[in-house]
Amino acid sequence: MAEGLRERKKRQTRQYISDMATGLFLERGFDAVPMAEIAEAANVSVNTVYNYFPAKEDLFLDRSKGLIDRLSRFVRARDAGESAAAAVLRELRSEVESVSPKVGLIEGYARFMKVVQESATLQARMWHIQREQYENLESTLRQETGAADDDPLPGLIAGQINWVHQSLMMAIGQEMMAGRKPDVVSREALVLLDEMEDLLSEKVLNYAVRADD
Repeated sequence: MAEGLRERKKRQTRQYISDMATGLFLERGFDAVPMAEIAEAANVSVNTVYNYFPAKEDLFLDRSKGLIDRLSRFVRARDAGESAAAAVLRELRSEVESVSPKVGLIEGYARFMKVVQESATLQARMWHIQREQYENLESTLRQETGAADDDPLPGLIAGQINWVHQSLMMAIGQEMMAGRKPDVVSREALVLLDEMEDLLSEKVLNYAVRADD
């Protein structure tokens, strides 16, 4: 279904407000920029900003909804004969190899991380996103395997897969903040992924294998 004029205008307004806010946050820090200044920069009212972004941190982390479902999408799209963990590892390797911004391999990521590190509010929201990501993955694994509500395995496996993802993102973030080049960090991150896979048990690596069609 084609996007209507009204929907396109709303999407463009939302993106413009987000872009203005991000520029201010990167320049001065998250806590130093009030919502009124963001509204003024975007030439809209404060109420309009809140209509699009219920909380100030939503302006900076405006793509968080996609992050929450990220690992679950990898699992749901796994190939026949492929396990949940194998699918996630394959997708992460692909993103690292292609030096993708999705895993922080982009010039300017250090500035983004610096803003997060300097704000307790953003750090709390990031922790919440990571928690939601884990819970979403656990729910997906339970659905994909038909596990009973009292079966602890989906939660345990989700914890292991989530550990791989968070460890990778943390390692890349630290190296990018140290001023390293994305292509160099990419090569080192591939080695790290291999090492983390070696630490996963066979039970984790063979959980939720998709049946052949």
